Amino acid sequence: MPRRAQHSKENLVELALGQFWTAGYFASSMDDLVKSTGVSRYGIYSAFGGKDELFLACFEIYQKTVVTPAFAQVEALGADLDAVRRYFECQIQRASEVGLPGPGCFVANSTTEVAPVMPEAKAMVEAHNTRLKSGFTNALNNSGTGDAKVVHALADVMVVFTNGFWATSRVTNDAETLRSCVEDFLNMIEEAAK
Repeated sequence: MPRRAQHSKENLVELALGQFWTAGYFASSMDDLVKSTGVSRYGIYSAFGGKDELFLACFEIYQKTVVTPAFAQVEALGADLDAVRRYFECQIQRASEVGLPGPGCFVANSTTEVAPVMPEAKAMVEAHNTRLKSGFTNALNNSGTGDAKVVHALADVMVVFTNGFWATSRVTNDAETLRSCVEDFLNMIEEAAK
C-alpha cells in the first residue's frame, strides 16, 4: 500500500521557494531541496516531476504571497506615485525584517540566473514585468501625466529601476540607502512627468 503524502503541494512549493529565493536555482541541488522542504526526492518527483517544474511552481506562489499584496496598491483604481512610494516602502520594510542584505526579488534574481536558459521562466519574468509596467502606467496616468508616449517611456524606466533596486538590496545592509534611492528616483520621475 503506498504511503500517504505528509505534505501538501502548496506547502512544498512555499518551502522550495525559500531555498530557490536565497540560494538560486543552480546552487540548489535536489539534496538541498530535500533538506529545506523535508520532502523526499520521491515526494518531490511525484508532486512535480522534477526540479524545473518545482522551480516554475514557485513563481505562482511568489506572485500570490509577495507580489500581489505589495503591488496591489499600485494597481488600485486611483493609485498615484505616492502608491509607488508605499509599494517600495512595504518591500523595504519586509527586507529589513528578514535582514539586509536580503534575498532581493525572486523574479529579479531569476531574470539574470534562469530566464536566459529556461524559456518557461523567461515567459514568467516577462509576465511579471508586464504587470509592473501596467501598475506603474496606472500610477503615472493618475498623477496627471497626459502624454501617452512619456508615460510609456517612464513606466519602462520604472520597471528597469525596480529590478535593479532589488538586485541592490542583496548587497546593502542599510535600509535608509534604499529609501533614499527610491525617493531620488521618484522625484526624477515626477519631474520628467510634468
